[in-house]
Amino acid sequence: MKYLKYITFALLIFSAQSCSDFLEQEPGTQTSIDELLQDKKGVLTALKGLYTSIEENMRGERFAVYADLQGGNLKITPFDTTNKGQIVLPTALQKVYSFEDQSDESDFKTFYDASYSIINQANLILEYTPNLNDATDAEKNQIKAEVLTIRAYAHFMLSLIYSQNYGFTPDASHIGIVYNTRSIKGGIQYPKRETVANTYNFIIEDLKTALGNYADKSVSEGPAYSYFNKNNAKALLARVYLYKKDWQNAYDTANDVIANSGISLMNATNLVSEWEKTDLPVSEILLEFSAPRDASGTTSSSIAAYFGYSTSPPPLFTISDTGRKYVASNDLFNLYETNDLRKKLFLPLQLSTLIAGNQIMMPYNFTKKYHDNPGYVAFRLSELYLIRAEAAAETNKPDVAMADVNTIRARANASLLTNATNIKENILLERRKELCFEGHLLFDLVRNQRGVSRNDGCISNVCGLNYPSPKFILPIPIFNINLNSNLKQNESY
Repeated sequence: MKYLKYITFALLIFSAQSCSDFLEQEPGTQTSIDELLQDKKGVLTALKGLYTSIEENMRGERFAVYADLQGGNLKITPFDTTNKGQIVLPTALQKVYSFEDQSDESDFKTFYDASYSIINQANLILEYTPNLNDATDAEKNQIKAEVLTIRAYAHFMLSLIYSQNYGFTPDASHIGIVYNTRSIKGGIQYPKRETVANTYNFIIEDLKTALGNYADKSVSEGPAYSYFNKNNAKALLARVYLYKKDWQNAYDTANDVIANSGISLMNATNLVSEWEKTDLPVSEILLEFSAPRDASGTTSSSIAAYFGYSTSPPPLFTISDTGRKYVASNDLFNLYETNDLRKKLFLPLQLSTLIAGNQIMMPYNFTKKYHDNPGYVAFRLSELYLIRAEAAAETNKPDVAMADVNTIRARANASLLTNATNIKENILLERRKELCFEGHLLFDLVRNQRGVSRNDGCISNVCGLNYPSPKFILPIPIFNINLNSNLKQNESY
C-alpha cells in the first residue's frame, strides 16, 4: 500500500507538472515513467494505483453526498460537538449546499483536479500498454478495456457536475467538458470544452471499444467486483444511454446485463441483512470501489465516515465517537410505506439538538447502507431494472416498465402498481427510494428537467431551485481557467 501511495502521488504531481518526468516509488528514490511502465508488473502497479485514485475521488465527502444532499435525500446532524447541538454546514460543502459555489474557491476543486489526474493516468497506461513485451495480447487487451472504461467513467462524472443535462438544448449543442484522450507527457495541451453531444459520443466510443477488448477475468488480484469488467462496463453504458435519452440502447444494454451477467437481485428475506454485512458488498453488486486496506486489513477511512451510526444512544451534544454528519431527511423517509422493508435500513437515534436556544432531543434516521462497509457502491443490479423500466416507459411499453418497477417493489414488500397511468413518475420515485445515498437524486431530477425542493432539515437560504438554472452545475475552478485560456466558464460564474 505504501508503494502504491507513492505511485499515485507521483502521478498526481506529474499530471500537474509535465516537466517532472518521474514517479517516486520509495522515499529517496525516483523511477522514470518510461522505466516504470516498460513491463507488465509496472503497468499493473500503475493500474492498481489508478483504482485507488478513483476510490478516493468517488468516496470523498464532496462527491459521495453531493447528489443526495442537494436533491433533498439527506440532512445534516448536530455533528459538531463544539457547537453543543447546533446544526452547522460541513466545511467541505458550505458553498455548494447553498447553490453558491465560487470559481475562485470552489468546494469541488479537488474533485475536478483529481478527475483529470485520473484521466491523465489512464492515458499514460493506454500509451505504454501496447508496447509491453512480457504481456500476452489478451492481457494487454484486458488492461486497455479496464482503462478505457475508467477514462469514460471519469469523463461522465465530470459531465454531470460541470455541464447541463443532455436535453438542455434540443441537439445537445450546449457546452460540455474537455475530453482528454492523450496524456500530457507529450506536451501541455490547451483544449476547448466539447459540446455535450460530443462528450457523450466520446464516452460511448470509449466504452464500446472497451467492451470489444474485455477478457473473462481481470489481470489484477482481488475480488472481481472491485474492478471494471464486461458486465459493469455495460452497466455504465446503460446509464450513459439513459442520460442521453437514447431509450432503445438503454433498454437493450440494461436488459443484456440483467439477462447475462449471472448476478441476481437480493431477495426479500435477506434485503436488510445484505446491507448489514461487515465489509462485504451486497450480493447484487456489479462494481464496488473498495477502500484500500493495510496489511492488517484495516482501512484508514471509508464512506462510512459520513453515513455510519452508533448502535447505542449517544451522550449529550454528540453522536457517540463517530461524528457522522448526514442522515435521511424526512422528505425521503416518509416516502416509504410502513411495511416497506427498506424502511428497516434506517436506524433512528435521538440526538440533542439546539432549537431556538433550547436543547431538544430530535430523531435522526441513520442509514445502514454504509455501516461497516467501506466500499463505494458504483453499480448494482437494481439500477439496471430501473433503467430498463424507464427506457420501456419512454418507448411506449408501459406494462413492461410497470413489471420491472413491481419487481423492485415486491422485493421490498411495498404495494404493487396496478396500472401504468403515472409510470414515469413512479419510476422516478422508485429510483429515489431504492438508490438513495448512491449518488443519483440530483442528477435524476435535472435530467428529467425537474427542480429541487428541500424541506426537512434544510439550513440554507436557498432550499429550492427551479429548472432550468445555471446553478444546477458548478463552476470550473478559476485556477484551471487561468491555466487554459481556451476553457470557457459556466454561466453565472
